[in-house]
Amino acid sequence: MRIRTLLAAWLAGLAFAGPAAAQGFPSRNIKFIVPFQAGSATDALARIVGEHASRTLGRPVVIENMAGASGVVAAQNVARAEPDGHTVLISTNTTHGANQSLLKTVPYDAVNGFEHVTKLGTITLALIANPSVPANDVKELIAYAKSNPGKLTFGSGSSSSRIAGEMLKSLGGIDIVHVPYRSNPQAITDILGGQIALFFADISTTLPQVKAGKVKGFAVSTAQRSKLAPELPTMAEAGVPGYDLAAWFAAFVPAKTPKPIVDKLREALVSAVNDPATQERLLGAGIEPETSTSEDLKAFVGAEIKKWGDIVKAAGIQPE
Repeated sequence: MRIRTLLAAWLAGLAFAGPAAAQGFPSRNIKFIVPFQAGSATDALARIVGEHASRTLGRPVVIENMAGASGVVAAQNVARAEPDGHTVLISTNTTHGANQSLLKTVPYDAVNGFEHVTKLGTITLALIANPSVPANDVKELIAYAKSNPGKLTFGSGSSSSRIAGEMLKSLGGIDIVHVPYRSNPQAITDILGGQIALFFADISTTLPQVKAGKVKGFAVSTAQRSKLAPELPTMAEAGVPGYDLAAWFAAFVPAKTPKPIVDKLREALVSAVNDPATQERLLGAGIEPETSTSEDLKAFVGAEIKKWGDIVKAAGIQPE
């Protein structure tokens, strides 16, 4: 009888533990850990969404930039944090999609090492070229590259821009030389100066240069045209069938964070992303707002890891 009584009390405690934790959350400032430097698209999203979420949650949201090692430093830090909802990783397909294939070892489990909160948005990449490149569209570019193997270069300052260029090589059947950069802004400087010929990067980085007439704008990376640049065709429309790649943003917290806390965080983030004023600011930063359920995000991450792995394998990229 005593054992049954103790067991019943324990089960009752479990039943109330989650709701009680959520009722007391947040009890202090919330940290949004961003795995890239200030001024990056991820940083911009974290600040825009965090501003609204702080009002909903009633606590300040503090942005902490933890750049380095393709986001590994930040992801590992959050995975090891106290699972109480006060440390949130605002990350991308780099930490939860590409790293699993581009790096020899990844010291965190992207699927099981986190609770998946919600998607926050997607970002379309655009292919641009230095004006000296003797082509005015993707078909002409591919024809020139096939006639001049190894002559054209493409820069990348992120895993997304790297893979986008490698996909063009693979699906277009061309030989272009990869030039790595520490960040996309550095690559923009060099494409403007003619040090590199081609560059894939987010629309917020590339489109202003296209509109200013400083570079040629060829196409966007996604299967559908971007509402931010409807005049640019998709890579598939432009002559590379099967080309489809987008960068994305999502929120994660450490594994074993109580579900009621995850749900409360998700409600605040979804409310922020769906707010008209926030959406306007996100679109202004080149980010197309998008949310998801926690379950859908977890399944999506698993699918993305496979997708990026297939691209890396097809491109013959050796993990570093």
